[in-house]
Amino acid sequence: MESNCIQFLQNKTILVTGVPGFLAKVFVEKILRIQPKVKKLFLLLRAADNESAMQRFHSEVLEKDLFRVLKNALGDENLKAFVTEKVVPIPGDISVDNLGVKGSDLLQHMWNEIDIIVNVAATTNFDERYDVGLSVNTFGPLNVLNFAKKCVKGLLLLHVSTAYVCGEKSGLLQEKTFHMGETLNGHRKLVIETEMELMKQKLRELQKQNCSEEEISQSMKDLGMSRAKLHGWPNTYVFTKSMGEMLLGNYRENLPIVIIRPTMITSTFSEPFPGWIEGLRTIDSVIVAYGKGRLKCFLADPNSVLDLIPVDMVANAMVTAAAIHAGKLGSQTVYHVGSSCKNPITFEQIHDLAARYFTKNPLVGRDGSPILVSKGTILSTMAQFSFYMTIRYKLPLQMLRLIYVIYPWWNGNKYKDIDRKIKLAMRLVDLYRPYVLFKGIFDDTNTGKLRLKRKEINKEMYGLFEFDPKSIDWEDYMTTIHIPGLITYVLKK
Repeated sequence: MESNCIQFLQNKTILVTGVPGFLAKVFVEKILRIQPKVKKLFLLLRAADNESAMQRFHSEVLEKDLFRVLKNALGDENLKAFVTEKVVPIPGDISVDNLGVKGSDLLQHMWNEIDIIVNVAATTNFDERYDVGLSVNTFGPLNVLNFAKKCVKGLLLLHVSTAYVCGEKSGLLQEKTFHMGETLNGHRKLVIETEMELMKQKLRELQKQNCSEEEISQSMKDLGMSRAKLHGWPNTYVFTKSMGEMLLGNYRENLPIVIIRPTMITSTFSEPFPGWIEGLRTIDSVIVAYGKGRLKCFLADPNSVLDLIPVDMVANAMVTAAAIHAGKLGSQTVYHVGSSCKNPITFEQIHDLAARYFTKNPLVGRDGSPILVSKGTILSTMAQFSFYMTIRYKLPLQMLRLIYVIYPWWNGNKYKDIDRKIKLAMRLVDLYRPYVLFKGIFDDTNTGKLRLKRKEINKEMYGLFEFDPKSIDWEDYMTTIHIPGLITYVLKK
């Protein structure tokens, strides 16, 4: 372990996958801003060639507002020269051997130079196609591990997973690794190779039947959800991420492994400035819909703890964990990076804060008038929500259908449109149900120890690596940082 995180990063060559994703971007910006003496950052992006990878890096990473602090500090020309020296965008794909890196000279150079491997790449769609989820979330980490083993100076593989690999368990959820073949319901043994073969067999059948691409995609989504639920996971995303963790644990040999399991990632708390966000995550979609006056009813347990954590705190935990575990042969450590254990906030509290914010700062409708929000209705069980939907929407829909049957010349598009929207709403509610009715609290004993070590090794630079959720004042963060940042992002789109 080196004296502090900044010194640790000096002269290091780091491979980061999952660029230009939200978390990966924040992680990369952090390193470039705090340690200009980092040796090299290899950034793996999906792109056709080197030129496309460079273009994608500039348009989707460097030109984002996230980098304005670095840009202001260095100036445009100096930043360009700095990035040219330090950053190498690489076209690649974690779902294939050698991460899809082309050229034997480049591969050998990377294997000779890379010290730290950081895998942030993932597909985060809850109902992802099973073939895609397996290739990226399950076998992708194994490909990254095999690549890391070829790095002669390799000190650590840091893999970003998700805290929700626990499924729908309740109570205090420990920072435990998965055993190979483990399932959440314990009904049967999970054989990952069998899952891969089942997927391939289904794909062959669908192609043999000359199914359309849309039919194949839906069948692959359905297969992923059914296999996940068979083994006790609520959706394809967390199921495939869990299997990815199993493969890492089983095949790691002596390479040190750190698994970071963040909870629901939100906008930046303080670095490089408060409130930067990109994309709408689980709770964000709800907040925006509520502010637009479109959310009259929602399924959620008001007392359920929503585990939120700002993205810069996750990046800080990643840097700290890398500094502490690099070179510790044979180690494998899991860190929950969240807030539910030390500084919980409930759905009802978030609802109240959002109501207060939009009452004081209403969004403006298309007609130019302010959108007035009401408290709305929170239903705490799926049965209550289904009953509400039946009375409020499905019965009137059946009347429209009856009219359509009796008067076939009547334009039935309205019925079809409403029916489609209701089915979509019910599907989304079913996907989000495990999270809005979640009863678990994520134990962060390991992360607590990591925070203590952060104090020891950083000392005078302690504030640069903050990831203690107790430092968050939720009222201040939600009403002056997160929701304003969220609205800024939505209005820019």
